[in-house]
Parts: sequence; C-alpha cells; structure tokens
Amino acid sequence: MLARFRELQGGSIRIGNQSIREAGPERLLAEISMVFQDVYLFQDTIGSNIRTGNMKTSQAEIIEAAKRACCHEFISALPQGYDTPAGEGGSTLSGGEKQRVSTARALLKDASIVLLDEATASLDPENETAVQQAINELVANKTVILIAHRLKTICNADKILVLDQGRLVEWSCAWVPKEPMHSSCPIADCMRSCGIPSRGRMDGE
Repeated sequence: MLARFRELQGGSIRIGNQSIREAGPERLLAEISMVFQDVYLFQDTIGSNIRTGNMKTSQAEIIEAAKRACCHEFISALPQGYDTPAGEGGSTLSGGEKQRVSTARALLKDASIVLLDEATASLDPENETAVQQAINELVANKTVILIAHRLKTICNADKILVLDQGRLVEWSCAWVPKEPMHSSCPIADCMRSCGIPSRGRMDGE
C-alpha cells in the first residue's frame, strides 16, 4: 500500500505531511527504495541493472555502490565484469547475487524510505550474511519498513508489528518496559521467549 501497488480501503498513509494519495506516482516512487525476496533483473548487463537506480550515475559510482553492496568482487570475477549479461530475470546469477545487485541499485537511488520484503528469506547462510551486510549499508540513516517471518531478521527494529491472518495482534517498541504478551500467534510467542518487550494484544482498539 505504501508504494500504491494496492489502494487503501480506509485510513491514510502520509509521507511528511502529504497523503500518498495526493503524490504523483513518480514522486512517490522517488521516495522509496525496494528490495524484494524475488528479485527481477532486466535482460541487460549487470552494470546497466545497477544503473537503473539512478540513470545519471557514472561508472565509478556504480562500482562504489557495488562495493558497498558486497557484489563488486563476484562481478569483477566474471569474464565481462560489469558488462556481463544478467539474463532474463537475472537467470545467470544466483539468488544471493541478484539480491546484492538489487541492493546496489537501491543504494544508487538513495531514497529516504527503504522497503525490504523478505529480502534474506530464501538465502543460504553464506549469502544471507553477505546480503545482510549490504542491507546494513542501504538502511543507514533511512526510514526502514522490514517485512519478515523470521524474528532474527527484525529483532533490532525500533518497532515490531505482528500480523496474524491480516490483523494486527501484537506490537513492540524497543524503548517501552517489558509487558506480558497475550497473543497466541507463533511469532508473538517467539518474541515472548526472546524477551522482546511488548505493549500487549490488539483487540480492535
């Protein structure tokens, strides 16, 4: 809904003092960088895929973004380097490599809001570590919305919202005192076992 892939059925989402309904599509998307679990790369070179984050960028800036996203090393090892074709949808790269290229693209965009949707969910431990390092670079000094099923991915968030069957059943803030949790949702149970403070259940209030 933030990116207006789906329209709001009620309430409002505001960036600053402006409703997203009042912002033009180009202006809205300029404020948001997105990294998804299923990354799609264009049938173009790896360098060109990174450049889509900012079409005015130089080759040196592309390389710098790739270094920050932990993908410069593997790109440089390819026969054609940054001119290597990514293939349809990024078919020539592994899942972890595509995630890092996507993160480099988002770094170049340098938007104020970062939306991460299960960005490390399907990765093996080695790739997950590399992608997490890249994401740490991406989210510095940004407003971050992180969607995840695994608690370890979100445990350092300032606020955690737990959804169960589309309903908000629990929420937690890093700065509030620990309170008992009431929800039987598995994620909420896991939060309780990890000692994450909660403000308790949401009963439609």
